[in-house]
Amino acid sequence: MSAPVLPLRLTAPAPGWTVEADVVVVGSGIAGLTVALRYAELEPAAKVLVVTKDVLSSGSTRWAQGGIAAVLDPRDTPGEHLNDTVVAGVGLCDVRAVRTMVTEGPGALRRLMRRGARFDRTPDGELQLTREGGHRRRRIVHAGGDATGAEVQRALIEAVRAGSVRVIEHALVLDLLKDAKGRARGVTLHVMGEGARDGVGAVHARAVVLATGGMGQVYAATTNPVVSTGDGVALALRAGAVVRDIEFVQFHPTVLWLGEGSTGQQPLISEAVRGEGAFLIDHDRNRFMADVHELADLAPRDVVAKAIMRTMRETGRDHVYLDGRHFGREKWQTRFPTIYAVCREHGIDPATEPIPVSPAAHYASGGVRTDLRGRTTIEGLYACGEVACTGVHGANRLASNSLLEGLVFAERIAEDIHELRPCPGDPVAGPDASGLVDPRVRPRIQAHMSMGASVLRSRESLRATAKALRDARWTPVTVPPCTESWEAANLLTVATVLTGAAEARLETRGSHWREDYDTRDDNEWLGHLDVTLTEEGPQMTYTPHGDAMPPRLAQELTAAGLDPAEVDAVIDRALAEDLREAGDVTSLATIPAGQRSVADVVARKDGVVAGLAVAEAVFVRLGAARTERRAKDGERVRAGDVLMSVEGPTQDLLTAERTALNLLTHLSGVATLTGRWVEAVSGTAARVRDSRKTLPGLRALEKYAVRCGGGVNHRMSLSDAALIKDNHVVAAGGVAEAFRAVRERYPDLPIEVEIDRLDQLEAVLDEGASEILLDNFTIEDTARAVQIMKNRAKKGVALEASGGLTLESARDVAETGVDYLAVGALTHSAPALDIALDLRG
Repeated sequence: MSAPVLPLRLTAPAPGWTVEADVVVVGSGIAGLTVALRYAELEPAAKVLVVTKDVLSSGSTRWAQGGIAAVLDPRDTPGEHLNDTVVAGVGLCDVRAVRTMVTEGPGALRRLMRRGARFDRTPDGELQLTREGGHRRRRIVHAGGDATGAEVQRALIEAVRAGSVRVIEHALVLDLLKDAKGRARGVTLHVMGEGARDGVGAVHARAVVLATGGMGQVYAATTNPVVSTGDGVALALRAGAVVRDIEFVQFHPTVLWLGEGSTGQQPLISEAVRGEGAFLIDHDRNRFMADVHELADLAPRDVVAKAIMRTMRETGRDHVYLDGRHFGREKWQTRFPTIYAVCREHGIDPATEPIPVSPAAHYASGGVRTDLRGRTTIEGLYACGEVACTGVHGANRLASNSLLEGLVFAERIAEDIHELRPCPGDPVAGPDASGLVDPRVRPRIQAHMSMGASVLRSRESLRATAKALRDARWTPVTVPPCTESWEAANLLTVATVLTGAAEARLETRGSHWREDYDTRDDNEWLGHLDVTLTEEGPQMTYTPHGDAMPPRLAQELTAAGLDPAEVDAVIDRALAEDLREAGDVTSLATIPAGQRSVADVVARKDGVVAGLAVAEAVFVRLGAARTERRAKDGERVRAGDVLMSVEGPTQDLLTAERTALNLLTHLSGVATLTGRWVEAVSGTAARVRDSRKTLPGLRALEKYAVRCGGGVNHRMSLSDAALIKDNHVVAAGGVAEAFRAVRERYPDLPIEVEIDRLDQLEAVLDEGASEILLDNFTIEDTARAVQIMKNRAKKGVALEASGGLTLESARDVAETGVDYLAVGALTHSAPALDIALDLRG
């Protein structure tokens, strides 16, 4: 099939005016405005310009109902948020990006509140947290019940208008300007209005940030506003940037069904409604999600959308129902006032009748590929928010992660531009291959995409869609350059690339559902489709997820919150230490080169196993042809149990043995010891957690082993939170001085403090600690500290007992009411679990 030819530049008049700026931000949602505000703080004298297609408040952010996910509950952890995210992303999340988001997210959210955003609170003043699909804990903050986006947009707009950031509204950005070295140096744009800056103009800048939002308008029915026509992705493609995972378009499962044939922006029924207890039913009032997923109606969005589509097909209906009648009218009016009003506008009373819903295009998990600083593959061009593919969402976005992602990576972009100070260069024109699309084909593009490339896809439907899109290029009339033709060209570009990627991915994964390939295929498709646009059309490259790791194992490690590349690096170092130049001389001398064997990995002692995927990766790296697991990480095993069998060249199996067992016995020892502590405090509210007392290079793996044993993780690094200890107090001249120093330098980081005397507790509480570590307290003093906390009603402050703890005293300490028992020995001095490799025969 010949590649469709798409324009590398939009046909437009030459710029009639020019604006100079240091940074130009394209888009005015949470991502774009946060970049602008943060950069203006870092560079007060800089010229920061925001360009927006409509008015400042017209983007997708204001429509966000559910909220922002962040770890704010002391009982929650970044590790748990990370795990929920990578599970929802179905193997394709970049763990480093997710870890960045979940660890930096709480601070970014606090800075948003400092900018003026007001979120709903409980009667005692604490932030009100709720759950949404895929989250195993309450970690979603919301505003106005179900009007979070509107409140965030209001606060950011007020901050922009009160500061030095300049704004150009009603401006459609056309193409990227580059210098002679190919670096981004501005944009061309068309201002729809009158005055000094109407018509086509140019902004010259040393950095360009795309924050243009989504591309939902490529479909006939979507939750996206009318401005979401994929302009940023299309611009990046024309400029030569890499676009990744564009086939993963999330369809929100519960969009208000407005009747057969309804098109355009559709009202969203937030996932938070199900988070508060509403449930899905079919026309016979059957709750069909109960047998689909362990989280039932709160399963990840792709799971719920697919279940709804299956139910609709089986029953011959075009919608199902969301039942929240048990809420009562008062809860509907107070917790979900926006949704309640929308339903009433369409003649539905959710307090007395179930709401008709069906899936509609909602969120693009893929987009312009970026690194952890928001840099695209073009120097000087950045992307954040829905237009970007940071790697956070994988194949399916976890609910309420989008606004958090926008906040975190927007701040990182501002800091990167500030640190790099890109070199200026004179902008030059882009490629010559230009073109436009007849705006009259727009509804045809949307209809074909909804018919053949939406929730359900197949080779036949996608090929029919691709042909229809190619046909849409032809027009019998000359198309004038105008807003409508530019938007139509953007939609056609995005639709063509999306359809091509969806046809190429021969599996079902996350929000990509192929009826003709209805299972997930980790052996062939655990990877990313990267697309660039050339004069010959879109060029696609498959990039495996992770480097040397086999896709199946990389996916398993990713789902466990581990970075396959980091695990590969650990294995590389271990094998290098073992083999050096000569290799395994004993095996080479004693075992014939062609001999093959089957070997069993066997537990010699009872315990909890952890690290099987890591050990398997070692065997596979050195030539094992077949592996078979007999146990799972986190399971209790008994002496004599076979944990895994491996088959391959005998020399290779024995060469791999020491590295594989070194890692497996150590991690299983950590998990086993953790399990003993967890068992010791079972029945109490306390949780067992680790510390930073880890072996160099093994922290992520050892903390994973703690989770396998039933514990939870504390800080991953010294930068996750401030922890004031006795030496810091001495150096600063007192507890209050230490607090002030940290607050001044890092105003948004949570501050933990370690105390070793009960009389220090009141002062620490007065300073506003988010967590207090009771170091070497007696059980009696620990109980007194818990009582002081209760008397002062400090609900948002966690208490940790640490130092001098033993398995024998663990239960007594836990029964005092502390939140955590911190046990450095879990990772620092856990004895290895005895595990061996036995060759059969």
